[in-house]
Amino acid sequence: MMTDRRSFLRGALAAGVAGAVAGPSAAGAASPARATEAATRPFHGEHQAGILERTRRRTVVVSFDATAAGRSELTELFRTLTDRARALTGGGAPGDTGIAAPPADSGVLGPDVPGAGLLVTVGVGASLFDDRYGLAGRRPPGLTQMPMFPNDALESAWCHGDLSLQLSADDDDTVVHALRDVARHTRGAMQVRWRMNGFSSPPRPSGTPRNLMGFKDGISNPDVADPRAMSRLVWAAPGTTGKGRNAPEPAWTAGGSYLVIRLIRMLVEFWDRVGLDEQEQMFGRSRDTGAPLDGNHELDEPRYAADPIGKVIPLTSHIRLSNPRTPQTADSRILRRGFNYDRGVDAVGDLDMGLIFTCYQQDVARQFETVQHRLKDEPLTDYIRPFGGGYFFALPGVRDSTDFFARALLS
Repeated sequence: MMTDRRSFLRGALAAGVAGAVAGPSAAGAASPARATEAATRPFHGEHQAGILERTRRRTVVVSFDATAAGRSELTELFRTLTDRARALTGGGAPGDTGIAAPPADSGVLGPDVPGAGLLVTVGVGASLFDDRYGLAGRRPPGLTQMPMFPNDALESAWCHGDLSLQLSADDDDTVVHALRDVARHTRGAMQVRWRMNGFSSPPRPSGTPRNLMGFKDGISNPDVADPRAMSRLVWAAPGTTGKGRNAPEPAWTAGGSYLVIRLIRMLVEFWDRVGLDEQEQMFGRSRDTGAPLDGNHELDEPRYAADPIGKVIPLTSHIRLSNPRTPQTADSRILRRGFNYDRGVDAVGDLDMGLIFTCYQQDVARQFETVQHRLKDEPLTDYIRPFGGGYFFALPGVRDSTDFFARALLS
């Protein structure tokens, strides 16, 4: 391990700047497609990419254990993550490492690496704030270890972590290339704890993508184009206290957001034997259109006030429990970002597939946990099995070329 660390500090970090993917200027004029991507989502900014942006077709969600030896190496790790994210999202030609050295790039994307709309989102877990790096006093007060909720079947090998990384793009090879690049440059400083590959289905026939139960997933998200809603529901609020805690949010969290990841297996063989009417009663929506059972279109607002006993939309339906649409529950809304996964079959030959549920919020206790407790024992729990994931804090964005992930946290 010490050899790996020395190699990491001596070689990989230098390669992150000198021998890695060069910026577009080094590769000549960018293609129109690449220029459009860059203009759409520049790497630098107040917030990280991958939170408000449209969902890409492919993703990988990875949790890491930090193996850096001390605060200095941890700082270099975050500098390297920043360098790699900046280079990979910008695209360009790999640098020349010389005749005797390994190639600067895996070559998976060819000789000129495209940015390809890659989104990179980095988070930190509660365990990073133990006594290894002197960060205990800087932990965001709402960042805790994800508990075992009723109806969960959590497996320790698939839970928690010091850091989270989500890489999203529209092509599998773009995501694979980015993961290999990050793993190469951070060897000796962090080690994969668990990972899950996912995909987002195209709208069929239109509107919100569907999950593997056949229902549209994430219809009632808050409007990401509304800055006031995002300030109230998504972005951390330094100086304020959250639900059930006395400590205020530290200043360094400005621009970040609390991230919940849930790995949820869907028992599809059983689900596929349930009648359509019963399925729709459990969700509270039409499977074909996504509309609430008292509406015609997916974006129609359900009229709960006109149906107080749940004659049309059952009181136990998923949409009614998760979002009752009352003034008292307006601040518990979350920003959902879901992906499907398919891991083949399990040890007994059952299909192993489901949902990578991710959501962003200002306050986990006020938002995700409040919703989760309302969903206790809902009818859908007979057909799903949450088995992994964790709580993380998605770091503030990288402001400019002199900034790096977690700089305010570590300084």
